[in-house]
Amino acid sequence: MTPRLFRHALLGCVAVAGMTGALLAQESLLPPGFDKPVSQPARPKPATPAAKPAAAPAPRPAAPGAAAKPANPAPAATSSPVIQPLPLDDNADVIAGPADPIDSIDPATLDALIAKAQPKYDIPPSAQRSLARVGVIDQVDGGFPATSTHYLNGAFVEQLLGRMRGPMVSRWGHILVRRALASRMDTPVGMNGADWAALRAGLLLRMGEADAARAMVQSVDSGFFTPGLEDAAMGAFLATADPVGLCPITALTAAGRQGAQWDLTRAICSAFTGDGPPAMAQLDRLMRRGGTDKIDILLAQKLAGATSATRRAVNIEWKDVDQLTPWRTGLAFAVGLELPQTLREQAWADYAVLAVRAPMLPIPARCAAADVAAGRGILSSAAMVDLYSQLAEINAQDGADQDKTWGPLADKLRTAYTATDAADRLAAIKGLWGTADDPDRAYSRLVLTAYAAARMMPSPDMAGDAGGLIASMLTAGLDANAMRWGTVVPVGSEPWGLIALAAPVKTAAIGGDALDTFHKDDDSSGALRSQFLLAGLMGLGRVDDGTAGAFAGKLKIDMGRQTRWTRAIDDAAESNNPALVAMLAGFGMQAASWDKMTAVHLYHIVSALRRVGLDGEARMIAAEAVARV
Repeated sequence: MTPRLFRHALLGCVAVAGMTGALLAQESLLPPGFDKPVSQPARPKPATPAAKPAAAPAPRPAAPGAAAKPANPAPAATSSPVIQPLPLDDNADVIAGPADPIDSIDPATLDALIAKAQPKYDIPPSAQRSLARVGVIDQVDGGFPATSTHYLNGAFVEQLLGRMRGPMVSRWGHILVRRALASRMDTPVGMNGADWAALRAGLLLRMGEADAARAMVQSVDSGFFTPGLEDAAMGAFLATADPVGLCPITALTAAGRQGAQWDLTRAICSAFTGDGPPAMAQLDRLMRRGGTDKIDILLAQKLAGATSATRRAVNIEWKDVDQLTPWRTGLAFAVGLELPQTLREQAWADYAVLAVRAPMLPIPARCAAADVAAGRGILSSAAMVDLYSQLAEINAQDGADQDKTWGPLADKLRTAYTATDAADRLAAIKGLWGTADDPDRAYSRLVLTAYAAARMMPSPDMAGDAGGLIASMLTAGLDANAMRWGTVVPVGSEPWGLIALAAPVKTAAIGGDALDTFHKDDDSSGALRSQFLLAGLMGLGRVDDGTAGAFAGKLKIDMGRQTRWTRAIDDAAESNNPALVAMLAGFGMQAASWDKMTAVHLYHIVSALRRVGLDGEARMIAAEAVARV
């Protein structure tokens, strides 16, 4: 509604109230100007009649300015009454056209009426959150320093985060970037605070971090939302299967947003506010009007019908649906439906990162999704163990049908923790690990067994499995436990390389002989594992320049090569800005697999992180690169 239409609507309410008062006061109903007294020349006083005529109805006095009429006018020539406009004299007000009645209201009064009719959010001014600093995690809770983005150029930050498309090759890189994006930090120069939140929430959604994205959206008061933050809110609340969370936004800043999803959301919100039948009528009109996929309206009707007084039952048919969208996934989860297998497989990775945190889905379905989410860094090792523990508890109940696929895995995890014999625990751990045929699943299972692997005591008999055990421990950051295997593994082996990178402190100097031994046993394509080992050691400062230069020559790589990105991350490290370094590191780790990464990128990432005080993340990323090739 435009401001002028809104003003006229208010005028209608004011006019009704004014009319009642006018009738009570017996005011004239003539148009403006006709009830104003005008100066008239003096008229002679009529003579007193000699005799009073018979009683007759007294004539109605003429309006001021009207011509005198005879007491007994002649009958009209026609049977229908004729309305003759009153003539105006020269002193009467002349109205050229219909006047806008709104102009007669005092502007201050009108502004007060408009302000009173506008929707109010329930946060008093003293409690409203500032847009100068936006985020979720404060520095005291583990977030990055709030001033890290204080002097950054808003356009630069917008391009940097806007060009990051989502999944990162490194699990630890994902965890690092998530923490940076969720941190409560100052709004960059030239950027609106709501858009600063929207930019980060959008990237978190592309990374599969639905809960973090929703928390970021909710860190801004609803009355301050911009269109960009409204779009991020739509994605975040759908990803968390809570479309009703959009209702406060649709009632305020997004009240006039156009589009099918906003129309459907408004109808759902109407149903949840007790306006059931009209809400269903809105959805029926959208169905008849067309232009929106039928499945999207049906899902909205099913959700709205479950809350309305009509209790309408809606049957969902997926046979004509050829792809998943955030709306379909979010609404299906919200009404407790599991999507068809064909649609799940078509968009498996994007579906899995949302399904793993959906409590309305069966536990086995969430365990399958965890094989993607844990490898990416969305789930921690503790969260994976909790998920499998729920499955084991369900299977242990009397009369429960044990899942034939995931039930045995839950039993193996229990054995990996509780078996008395170390050999049995090791066998159970290895039984949980995946194979190289599915790299995502293989690394996710290392995450699952991290704490079980940490309980294994180092033994020369297990030296052959030390590489997997150490890699598993490092997925959860258990570097102290991994270091205990340093006396068991041979120098120059793969587990030795992992320990050399992940050690909290620099141990013995890394010599060329150890690097040559590592290179000789390297079976990766193009000796990429050896390249990553050298890049990690150089970035951590754990190999001297002469040894590094000689080994780089053998590998035929130029570690001194510069690009625009390498100069940017080096400058960020030089200015001691950890948040900017983390975001640039995430930008440099965008790849589908580790074989798309280069040793030069890894070197600059590890070096920059170490220089700004993020030594733990630098060590874990370097070790992960060697373990996952």
